[in-house]
Amino acid sequence: MTGRPAKAPPHRHGARVTRARILEAARRELGRDPDRSLAGIAEAAGVARRTVYVHFADRAALVEGLTADAAEAVRLAIADTGTPAPDSASALARFVLTLWPVGDRYRTLIGLARRGLGDDRVSELLAPARDTVAGILAAGRQEGVFHSTVPPGSLSRTLEAHLRALLDCVNSGMWTDDGTRAATAALIAAGVDSESAAATVTRLHGNSRTPQPL
Repeated sequence: MTGRPAKAPPHRHGARVTRARILEAARRELGRDPDRSLAGIAEAAGVARRTVYVHFADRAALVEGLTADAAEAVRLAIADTGTPAPDSASALARFVLTLWPVGDRYRTLIGLARRGLGDDRVSELLAPARDTVAGILAAGRQEGVFHSTVPPGSLSRTLEAHLRALLDCVNSGMWTDDGTRAATAALIAAGVDSESAAATVTRLHGNSRTPQPL
């Protein structure tokens, strides 16, 4: 035995590539028009409509595929923030800077939540991020950095709603951001003064390799 991992059969690799192409087309097309038909998505992906049905039984299954991809992207982004930050304000800012490109890429799901995906499914998708932020806020509360009048869990939900609203503004073309202003706003909402918030985000953004929105 060589110890090398077995290669996937060519037809399986091709199926994965096709599925990924369909999902990417769906992300783009549904971002432009949440009511885009499966036929339109198939055309954008460069495949026949019947090929879409090979991978996704219906529109709901296609949207669920997008949701699963987004959940995995959130999980990987959270893993990237695993290195301890010097303080809670830096931890929160770094978290927002890291997650913002993921939210920007999958902001289509915000609109789809109103068209069948369901707020419960979106809430499930965001639960790991919400729990991570609650932990950061709890630590910052003990440090005296963040608000002490609102419990960490409730404040985490508040910040989540705030950031989702900003992404909704991006989705509607009202606003653009690379994550720096969103991170600054999150720190201010959590209780950090505006000057310190801006300085923290500027330092982190300048010294990191945080990816830009796709």
